[in-house]
Amino acid sequence: MQQHRRQPELVEGSLPVFVFPTELLFYADDQASHKQVLTLYNPYEFALKFKVLCTAPNKYAVVDSAGAVKPQCCVDIVIRHRDVRACHYGVIDKFRLQVSEQSQRKALGRKEVIATLLPSTQEPRQHKQQQQQQEEEKRIKEHLAESVFFEQASFQQESRAASAGPSLLTVFLGLVCVAALMLPTMGELESRVPVYLHLSVNKKLVAAYVLGLVTMVVLRT
Repeated sequence: MQQHRRQPELVEGSLPVFVFPTELLFYADDQASHKQVLTLYNPYEFALKFKVLCTAPNKYAVVDSAGAVKPQCCVDIVIRHRDVRACHYGVIDKFRLQVSEQSQRKALGRKEVIATLLPSTQEPRQHKQQQQQQEEEKRIKEHLAESVFFEQASFQQESRAASAGPSLLTVFLGLVCVAALMLPTMGELESRVPVYLHLSVNKKLVAAYVLGLVTMVVLRT
């Protein structure tokens, strides 16, 4: 008699969420910047439903704050700043994107996005970019640490055999995909990154899909 091995159920809050960009900058003197777009990627083999929460809902208008993303697809979420006043300059607001399976209520994963209103586009951005890079590196390390913890917990429950853990190639491939997703998208004019490093949306979607596969392999090892 064949015994089917039960796949480990995802723990609430353990599913990585891929949202880009991870910071929104609104400029009071630039009307075009008052409308920003967040892209939510779903590299997994199952559909996800999402919900957008905000620490200052009266200051923003979110188009389609809840919805669904098909497997291996992405969706754009439009966010408009509707309270551009000097008293809000420099105030950091946060958006939280929660995702779950369509048949479940519990949030399998969540991601926070920072939003800031600045008085002018002439404000220095180097500090902001460095801060964003440091936050991205911190999040990557946290995801890797969570993956190792989940792997060790599954090992203790299912088997007493020695576990080899994720290979260096798997970790390297994951880091390459994360780096690709952090590169600017084709068409962005205000980026300091060389044009030949700008990637198309399709290439970023492929990178997100591969990264999702790598993450699932690590979680189920």
